[in-house]
Amino acid sequence: MTGPAPNLVERIDAQRRFFRSGATRSFRFRHDQLELVRKLVDENEASIHQALKADLGKPTFEAFVSETGNIRSEVSYMLDHLEEWMEPERVGTPLTFFPSTSCIQYEPKGVCLIVSPWNYPFQLVFSPLVGALAAGNCAVVKPSELAPATAELVATLVRDTFPEELVHVAMGGIEAGEALLAERFDHIFFTGSPRVGKIVARAAAEHLTPVTLELGGKSPAIIDEKVDLPVAATRIAWSKFLNAGQTCIAPDYVLVPDNLKRPLETHLDASIRRFYGDEPKASPDFARIVSDAHFDRLIRYLDDGNVIIGGKHERDERYIAPTLMDGLPDDAGALTEEIFGPILPIVAYETIDEAIEWTRRHPDPLALYVFSKSRTQQERLLSEIPSGGSAINDALVQFSNLELPFGGRGPSGTGSYHGRFSFETFSHRRAVVRAATWFDPSVRYPPYRGKLKWLKKLLG
Repeated sequence: MTGPAPNLVERIDAQRRFFRSGATRSFRFRHDQLELVRKLVDENEASIHQALKADLGKPTFEAFVSETGNIRSEVSYMLDHLEEWMEPERVGTPLTFFPSTSCIQYEPKGVCLIVSPWNYPFQLVFSPLVGALAAGNCAVVKPSELAPATAELVATLVRDTFPEELVHVAMGGIEAGEALLAERFDHIFFTGSPRVGKIVARAAAEHLTPVTLELGGKSPAIIDEKVDLPVAATRIAWSKFLNAGQTCIAPDYVLVPDNLKRPLETHLDASIRRFYGDEPKASPDFARIVSDAHFDRLIRYLDDGNVIIGGKHERDERYIAPTLMDGLPDDAGALTEEIFGPILPIVAYETIDEAIEWTRRHPDPLALYVFSKSRTQQERLLSEIPSGGSAINDALVQFSNLELPFGGRGPSGTGSYHGRFSFETFSHRRAVVRAATWFDPSVRYPPYRGKLKWLKKLLG
């Protein structure tokens, strides 16, 4: 999986011809494609879970909850609402346009490019693909070469399910990605790092292609004095160490009042032991790091400060234990770079003002987590710390609610998806005015003498 397909341009052209034929536009066609996605997942779930295990050591439960089960839910939600979403949306029309009506039509964009990452390599291919198909588009999908077992399986399943003029999987690494970005698409949906997101945005600008960028950043978990500490610790530990911390919206660091730091560490330690036992390496429920390069990057963070809990690692298994750290200088890599692994820095603060200022040292995060029983404190933190999304007294759960948009803000991304928001992302909102001809008011036509005063009164 190194280079692009030699006939990439021909395949994109074939998709464009198929789209222009109008075949993808009907409700029935879109409905049938979503049913095919559901069938694909249902009939191949064991193989999908096996591939995820091979790439990431992902436990079957996590593979279902965060990957195959997630896609099942998304498809079901789309099928329940698609016909309604496709209906033109009636809007008001100014009296000056009488007699006419206005509406918004949601139209497919055309041929879309979906570039997915390695951390949830099945879900983050099919979730945007479901949105693209629901909106009536064709799609080229680029899975991550860093999750090769899942990428190969995705390519096989897509090839066996959809015609290439509707969905094509482009395999390969950096060279393949560059070749894709050189082509013109009608929308690009990218999930990955801010660094690569900038490359995608620059390439898209050459063709004035609209983009959705799902990026990342340092998502903080802020603990207030008024908190149910055992519950907060349990939810932080679960959300941080799911998928061995390789989640874009995992808590990247914890801010905690000075007097609660030690109790928090005790509760986090108890949660880790309850989840994974005294030796997480032996737990069937703890995943592995995706590659040697990412393993090497992560263990460098262990030298940034004090390891309170965990810190064990074995390169041959790409294993890093759930780890808590403190005593890190402000410029430490673990406090300035997105960690994306099972290492959780804990930073004590004296006042909530100090905690807010700490988060403002970083670009707007993809997620903000506030653990507090105080509604006043919750609202203050939400209002003063920008983020793509947030959860109060929990973490990660905002991703799974299909009634909510999922997306970043500024450096953590642009645009959103999930549920109706996916349908809208992959649709063009076309403004339509339908004017009648049985009456043709002369006020807008020359000569204009004497008409301006009347028009001003009409417009108020």
